[in-house]
Amino acid sequence: MTDTKTALVISAHSADFVWRAGGAIALHQDKGYDVTVVCLSYGERGESAKLWKQEGMTLERVKTERRKEAENAAAALGVHDIQFFDLGDYPLNLGLEAKERMVDVIRAVQPKWMMSHSKWDPYNTDHMNTTQFALECRMIAQAWGHNPGQKVLGAPQLYLFEPHQTEQMEWKPNVFLDITEVWDKKRAAIECMQGQEHLWDFYTNVAENRGNHFRRNSGGQAGGRNARYAEGFQAIFPQTVDELV
Repeated sequence: MTDTKTALVISAHSADFVWRAGGAIALHQDKGYDVTVVCLSYGERGESAKLWKQEGMTLERVKTERRKEAENAAAALGVHDIQFFDLGDYPLNLGLEAKERMVDVIRAVQPKWMMSHSKWDPYNTDHMNTTQFALECRMIAQAWGHNPGQKVLGAPQLYLFEPHQTEQMEWKPNVFLDITEVWDKKRAAIECMQGQEHLWDFYTNVAENRGNHFRRNSGGQAGGRNARYAEGFQAIFPQTVDELV
């Protein structure tokens, strides 16, 4: 029996977990968690324009490069386990077989918390479909009648990480996480994503802005923590507490 705490990040494409949850992953690995990342696709068709502009590029070569980038980023963050489902992208193929595979992972990991995308994303329906998929798989994993004999899932929180165009996504953060102490790891992971270099500074700016929000919401100039970098999340389910803070 192990006392190690676990967490699960479900990423639509192979870079999403880096931009949006890299700090949370690195921070919790440092705190003794085993964080598993599942990439449902490599983002090979819709999020690899830089690679497709190279002469003679093929789908398999794009997948290989995207996988290598994600594995390097996962290593930079200290990820416990990264899995690739290779379900295609634009659109993702999230049928029954994929759900059963995901439920098996959820039950094996038994996460204390889970993460995925915003519930709405008209610019990239792969993202919002992934969150619906995550919610359905969480529900199935809680069902005693699904594959009796497996350990049934409890009730882990599902955190939705920040989408690319926040104002358009009906995403409202209610949790800010200080990632200052692991920022160097997140930036190193970001720089592993060579196929999307145009996003490196964008997501650095996002982390700086969320650091400002952390400072304001932790007390500001009246005693708030001086967080330089943070990530924002939207919690789906109620918290169960013994004391209000």
